Amino acid sequence: MAAKIAYDDVQVGTELPARTFRVNRATLVRYAGASGDFNPIHWDERFAKEVGLPDVIAHGMFTMAEVARVVTDWTGDPGSVVEYGVRFTRPVVVPNDDQGATIEVSGRIAAKLDDHTVRVDLTATSAGRKVLGMSRAVVRLA
Repeated sequence: MAAKIAYDDVQVGTELPARTFRVNRATLVRYAGASGDFNPIHWDERFAKEVGLPDVIAHGMFTMAEVARVVTDWTGDPGSVVEYGVRFTRPVVVPNDDQGATIEVSGRIAAKLDDHTVRVDLTATSAGRKVLGMSRAVVRLA
């Protein structure tokens, strides 16, 4: 399946549709089961605080995956992502309440590269603070 977005139809500066993702404690438990990552910082509030965290935090790989969804939803093809990398700058703190936390994600085309690829720079925040740095994807377009 090829990306649905045509290389010639995008320009540097093109904004991808922004998304907001909600994460709560139940989401973390499901992710732990799927990933096998049962580190107690992701489910045990007492333990998380004992090790210096403000509360339970979302898995870094979960956060990274949610951010990548902005790109894959935009292209219509998860296989269009050629490269993806981030630096973790702050955790997504997930309180034990009905709201949980949100991850707000935006992206824009930062460069047009060779072979119908573009670099997408992504911004991810939670509670008004940047949670990923240097979040970038290289995507092959039609």
